[in-house]
Amino acid sequence: MSLLHTSLAVIYAILAVATLINGLLVIFVKGRDWRELTLRIRSWWVIITVFALAMISPLWLGLTIFGFISFLALKEYLTLIPTRFSDHMPLLWMFIAIPLNYLWIGIDWYNMFIIFIPVYAFLFLPVRMVLSGDTQGFLRSAAQLHWGLMTTVFALSHVACLLALTRSDPTHGGALLVIFLVGLTEFNDVAQYLWGKSLGHIRVTPRVSPNKTLAGLLGGVLSTVAVALVLGPIMTPMSMGMSALAGLLIGLSGFCGDIVMSAVKRDIGVKDSGSMLPGHGGILDRIDSLIFTAPLFFHFVWYFYF
Repeated sequence: MSLLHTSLAVIYAILAVATLINGLLVIFVKGRDWRELTLRIRSWWVIITVFALAMISPLWLGLTIFGFISFLALKEYLTLIPTRFSDHMPLLWMFIAIPLNYLWIGIDWYNMFIIFIPVYAFLFLPVRMVLSGDTQGFLRSAAQLHWGLMTTVFALSHVACLLALTRSDPTHGGALLVIFLVGLTEFNDVAQYLWGKSLGHIRVTPRVSPNKTLAGLLGGVLSTVAVALVLGPIMTPMSMGMSALAGLLIGLSGFCGDIVMSAVKRDIGVKDSGSMLPGHGGILDRIDSLIFTAPLFFHFVWYFYF
């Protein structure tokens, strides 16, 4: 069994144990509502199955899966923000940008990928908006649309970039880098939550996310660094020192992604970005940290190892 298949088997084993524990809690611990936990675990089965399919599939199918996730995330984002009727054509072009963005990854045209949305889409969208002749709310609309395209498509597609990476050592590959990134990002979220609930008193961002505490931040980051120290040399080409640095990067940037999306939802006036994932909320609720960790970790690996 390859390291990739072993990693996926371990993930499924952890999920199976969580499912068993949840079932025992439902049966033996009466008087508490376990519905949300049950829904979360059921959603995780779907999420991990889709994720595993992307890891073991041919590259074109993996990119298609991540492209579809970007499509759902962008669609969800656009349902949250106010859009002008005159922007219907720019919105169409935003969705057209998704397959093009993932195409550059598939054909290994890194130079086009890295500037397509940050430069060309940034310049094209406001020009297309101007052609409608509607200047009311123009600046706010242009900023919202491009920010959405940057986060849900460009930033998130760096996960697909990791998947496309290869190296001469057959024991390491893009899929393992993705598992390392996504696994540590999700672990960091859980660790920060648990540390914050256990020891948290000092709030880091009380007006944005009152549940975020200094103990949660520090405990989560240190826990993520510890796990990265163990998994990094096994799953990636990184040494222990570089693995620890990657864990620090993921821990801090994951926290930043979480609070930034919390600020966005507070500005819009919603608790969850959607209801597509029962127990979790929407797509954006699940990938908020990944929007920050994916591009930073990709460039960390890209510049040091490829």
